[in-house]
Amino acid sequence: MFINITDSKEANNKGSSGGLVHYLEKENRLAPKQKVEHWFNGQRSEIRPYEVVIKIDNNIAKLGRSDAKFFLVNISPSQKEIAFLKKQYGEHGAKEQMKEFAASVMDAYARNFNRDGICRHQDLVWFAKLENYRYYGYNDPEVKQGIRIRGERKEGEQMHVQVIVSRKDATNKIKLSPMNTSRGKNAEHSKKMGQFDRVAFKQSGESLFDRKFGFNRQLKETLAFANVQKNGKLMQRQQLDVLAKAASRNYQSRSVAKELAQGVSQRLFVNTADMLADTGKSAADFLKIMLEPSYTAGTDLVPEHLRKKAKKKSKGQQITR
Repeated sequence: MFINITDSKEANNKGSSGGLVHYLEKENRLAPKQKVEHWFNGQRSEIRPYEVVIKIDNNIAKLGRSDAKFFLVNISPSQKEIAFLKKQYGEHGAKEQMKEFAASVMDAYARNFNRDGICRHQDLVWFAKLENYRYYGYNDPEVKQGIRIRGERKEGEQMHVQVIVSRKDATNKIKLSPMNTSRGKNAEHSKKMGQFDRVAFKQSGESLFDRKFGFNRQLKETLAFANVQKNGKLMQRQQLDVLAKAASRNYQSRSVAKELAQGVSQRLFVNTADMLADTGKSAADFLKIMLEPSYTAGTDLVPEHLRKKAKKKSKGQQITR
C-alpha cells in the first residue's frame, strides 16, 4: 500500500483547484464508453467536477496568495492488493470497497493532526476520484529509452484513488497542513499550531487495509520493512533480519514480527536482545516462538549469544501489555 501526499510544487496548489480537477477527469474524457467514475467524499457518491472546484476554492478563509489551498493524497494499493480485492469482491465490488477505504484513510488523516474537533473525515473538505489506470510520463525510464510513449497506459492492475483535501477544515476556520511536522515548543503549543506525522499516516493506511479486508501481508511487504531497508542503520537491518527469518514460521510469529518491525523502523531498540525482551507481552510471546526448535532441521533463527542475552534479560521480568 502506497500513500503519498503531494507537495505544492507538484500539485500547483496555491491557486484554483480547477486545473487539477480537470486533469483527474482524464479517464472520463479518454474512455467515453467506459462507465463514468464520479467524485465522492464519504457522504455523497456522485459529485460533479464543478462542485469539487467550488467547494475547494471557496474554503480558503484567511489564506494568503502564496499559501497552499489544498493538498493531493494518493492512495495506491499494490497489484497484489488489487488482485486480492477483485478476487474477494469482483470488479465492481473492489471499486466500491476502495471508495469506502478512502474514507477510512481520510479519518486517519484527520486524526493525525491531533487537533480538537478534527477527528474524522466529516471534519474535512475533501473529494476523491477513483482511477482505473496509470499512464507513462516523460520521467519514466521506459519513455526516456523510447520503449514506451508518453500517455500510454501502464500494464497490470493500476486502480488507485486520488484525493483533493482543503487546507482549511469543514468550518473554514482551522488551517491544516500535512506538511507541518513541527511538534511545537510543548504539547499545548503543538495542539494550537498543529502537527502531522506523515510516516504514521502512511503506516495507518497499511494497517487499515489489512484489518478491513483481512489481508495477510508478509513482513517484507510492510512499510516498516521498506523504510529500514532503505534508511536503516546496520543494527536495525540485523534486527529486521531476525524478524524476517522468524516470520516465515507461522501466522502468529509473522503477526508479532510485523508489530516489532514498526518499533525497529522507529529505532526503539538498542539491540536485538532489547527488541526481544523489552517490548511487552507481544515480545514475550514472540521470544517463546523464537526459542522453540525450528521446523527445519539444522536451522537456528537466533544466534546462541542472542538467545542467552534474551533469556537473561527476560528472566525475573514481569511482562505486561
